[in-house]
This record gives sequence, C-alpha cells and structure tokens, in this order.
Amino acid sequence: MSIAFVFPGQGSQVVGMGKALADQFPVARAVFDEVDAALGEKLSAVMWDGPLETLTLTANTQPALMASSLAALRVLEAEAGLDLARDAAFVAGHSLGEYSALAAAGSLSIADTARLLRLRGIAMQAATPVGTGAMAAILGLDFDQVAAVAAEAAQGEICDVANDNAPGQVVVSGHAAAVDRACVIAKREGASRAILLAVSAPFHCRLIASAAKAMREALAGVEVCAPKVPLVANVTAAPVTDPDHIRDLLVRQVTSTVRWRESVSFMAEQGVTRLVEVGTGKVLAGLTKRIARQVAASSVGTPEDVAAFAAALAQA
Repeated sequence: MSIAFVFPGQGSQVVGMGKALADQFPVARAVFDEVDAALGEKLSAVMWDGPLETLTLTANTQPALMASSLAALRVLEAEAGLDLARDAAFVAGHSLGEYSALAAAGSLSIADTARLLRLRGIAMQAATPVGTGAMAAILGLDFDQVAAVAAEAAQGEICDVANDNAPGQVVVSGHAAAVDRACVIAKREGASRAILLAVSAPFHCRLIASAAKAMREALAGVEVCAPKVPLVANVTAAPVTDPDHIRDLLVRQVTSTVRWRESVSFMAEQGVTRLVEVGTGKVLAGLTKRIARQVAASSVGTPEDVAAFAAALAQA
C-alpha cells in the first residue's frame, strides 16, 4: 500500500479543533505550546474557545490549521508508529497546507512555519483594500472552460483561476467586478452554480502580488531543509525536494493556481493507493473521491481517527 499524506487549507477551521488531541496526548499539546511560543500569544485559546470571528481572521487561521495538522501527525507518530520517511510516498497540502506538509516532512521547523504563516496571512490580507477583490467557486465546468470564462470576464481587470480543486469545481479570484462578471458568464456557458465565497481577500491571484514579495523576503531568512518525503507542489503538481526550489515555489504559490486536481491525479498515477488527510476537516478526502476514485481517502483529526489509522497501518 502506497500512502500520501495531505494537509488541509483555509476553510476547514472550526472552534475546538485539535483540543481532544491536546487533552489526551502530550505530544499534541507540545505542538500547540510550541506554536503559541513562536507567535508570542495563546493562539491555542482562540482555536479551542473562539470566538469563530477571531479564529477566521486569516492571520490566525493559517497557523492554527498548521498547528492542528502537526499535532495530529505527532500523535500518529507516537501512537500508530507512523514514520513518514518509511511509510509515505508523498506529502502535499492545499495552499497554506503546503507549509504544514513541509513541516511534517522536516523541511521547516514548526516554529518557523507558524511565524511564516502568520506573516503570510497578514500580507495576503493587507495586499488589497477590503472589498476590492472577491473569489467565486464555479461548479460544473472543467478547468479549461473556467480559464476561458476568467479571460473573458477580466475586461482590463484581474480575474485568475485560483484553485483547480476537482473535476467540475474550479475557483476564480480577482477584482470583485470581474469575479461577478465571471459568475454571469459561467452560468451562460453551462455552469451548474457560481457561488461567491465568503473570503477576506482574493487569494491566489495577481492582485496580491505584494504578499508574494513579503514571503520571498521572509523565506530568505528561514532554514529550509530537503524534505524526507517529496512534496507534490501546488504550483507545478510535481514532486520537489530541493530547498531553493521549494522556497521559489512557496513564493510563486501566493499568486498562482493551486493545482490540486492534477496533484492528486499525479500521486495516483505514481501508484498511491491511499490518501490520508491530516488535521481538521475532511475537505481533501472528499475531493480525492471525485478526482481519483481508485484511491482510498480518509481523515485523521481526532483520537478516534488515530485509533482507526493505527489499526489500518498494522494490517497493511
């Protein structure tokens, strides 16, 4: 059985995430303590007690989701005997989840990852005035169709394909008026739905180029090691292990399309038969069922999930 471990992105956050793991497993509690110390504040208190409005702030959501993922991973290592270098074929993460994947694979320290994601959240939010940008999910059209819709909708503004999540689920991002036009055009072209997303900034488009510059400067001062498992990168949908290449891809990722559909397809083509989503939520496991039905997908974010994974790993 060839396994890939993947890490969720923004939108999976919920109040209480990771608390059951922290309460039951000291190795999980240690991750949250390390993140709190790196940020100089009790992010864990916001994660576990809310309010949701504070947790949902991009500068909080990004390190919080990473902390939840790495806590779950540490529990898998301690309780299920997981060894990524031995047991994983690839790691990957959706948007901010790519940082979680790199931390999991030993490419970035947890403390550096927390600080990078805090900066990334702040920089993305500050890149455009509130209300300038928007994002929308286009359902029922394929990637090429949505790319054509975005090009037609731009009309001198920015309208980029932000996420290629799964067949028939593609997200556009850019100037608010251009995204509105894209929704109208998409429906004309046969989309089943075009849904404006409740986001605080237009992620993964050229409007937030200033955030990419901020990340380039930040990453230049951080140690990036070769991951012990190849990372399937969002920007290329291909494996990467070289630290300098990883830095460059993390910078490009800010304004580039998250090629998730292609990433999962690549891993399946390379013989991955099981995909495990580590952390909060089940979004990526759900997408996998739409992208590569032959790949068994599951999520590990609770003590019960850990027990189920340990049993499955023992039988493999």
